[in-house]
Amino acid sequence: MPNELRLPAVEVRQSPGRKLYSFAVDGKLVHRFATISRVSRTEEGLHGYQRPEVLSHIEEIRNYLESPSPMVPNAIVLAFDSRVRFEPAKGTSPSDYSQPGVIVIPMEENLPDERKPGFIVDGQQRLAAIREATIERFPVCVTAFITNDVSQQTEQFILVNSTKPLPKGLIYELLPKTTAQLPSLLNRRRLPAQLLERLNLDISSPLKGMIHTTTNPTGLIKDNSILKMLENSLSDGALYKFRKPGSLEADVEPMLELLRSYWMAVSRVFAAAWNLPPKKSRLMHGAGIISMGFIMDAITDRLHEAHIPTAMQYEADLQPLKEICHWTAGYWDFGPGQQRKWNELQNTSKDIELLANYLIAQYKSRVWNRPTAKTVKTGRAALSRRAKSASDSV
Repeated sequence: MPNELRLPAVEVRQSPGRKLYSFAVDGKLVHRFATISRVSRTEEGLHGYQRPEVLSHIEEIRNYLESPSPMVPNAIVLAFDSRVRFEPAKGTSPSDYSQPGVIVIPMEENLPDERKPGFIVDGQQRLAAIREATIERFPVCVTAFITNDVSQQTEQFILVNSTKPLPKGLIYELLPKTTAQLPSLLNRRRLPAQLLERLNLDISSPLKGMIHTTTNPTGLIKDNSILKMLENSLSDGALYKFRKPGSLEADVEPMLELLRSYWMAVSRVFAAAWNLPPKKSRLMHGAGIISMGFIMDAITDRLHEAHIPTAMQYEADLQPLKEICHWTAGYWDFGPGQQRKWNELQNTSKDIELLANYLIAQYKSRVWNRPTAKTVKTGRAALSRRAKSASDSV
């Protein structure tokens, strides 16, 4: 007789003939009695219902599991065949919908996958990460049902995995409130999301209330446009120098000071195009926001001040661009054969690159060689040295 794994469980009756079983088990044991029925196609047709493991995702979960005090609240969903049974606890009677007891799972050694009594309906990657993690054990919550009908297993897999995910905008709004290790993409977006939140909420921000988020649906500028602008600058632009080396953390306050100064200047120089819906102003559009982010980096780089540039300094460098920008009317002149009506610019990588390259080229031709406060100071010091040298030689 095969060995058995006996686990305290609760039987839940949801509808006639439909019973669920909830229990806890060490995640490192699950692969001994449950397998993955991967999707494959043969001459006989489609078989299985699970998707292949995503190695990068598994690695991220594993890293989290190996961090201090991890928690995985989501239940694993398993489908068992009739070899698994539920034994009600002695001396108990069922309530309207539940009954305590023990779930009994056969545990034969070296059982081939196709003969294991359990199939993983949901939680494949979490279980793979637990299996690979350098931890002794990791208990998980399991919700299971018992059926010999593969179509029922497939049906539940589809229902579990077709639920609508959280809106990305809501996830980005929640990120600033988290400190736990997250998947790499979310980790990278945590700092931009924190900056976006402050820009949208701080009373001193020129963008206060203007960024469209899940909790601020009346905002004019899409949150993803602001996030992309911030990510570009954090990667290798004006905000990069405030990053802590080898870390995703940063000194937020000087970043916000720089962002407030620059976007205040933008709002003043392009006042006629500011605070309008994107359909009426391409400055408030993704193409405008992201492109103007590159100009922020270029101006900051040119000024290379010891202190963060003021709004007036940014204004002075933006002013020469005013006459060539057509945010609300007219045509952009991108060169021979490349005239574009103001509202034809779209939030695509191609159009953003076209607009950004044009603005940077115009900025460099009109402003780049202007003396800055630092170069003026250096020039005056050089003249003073020459004068002193001349008087000494007389």
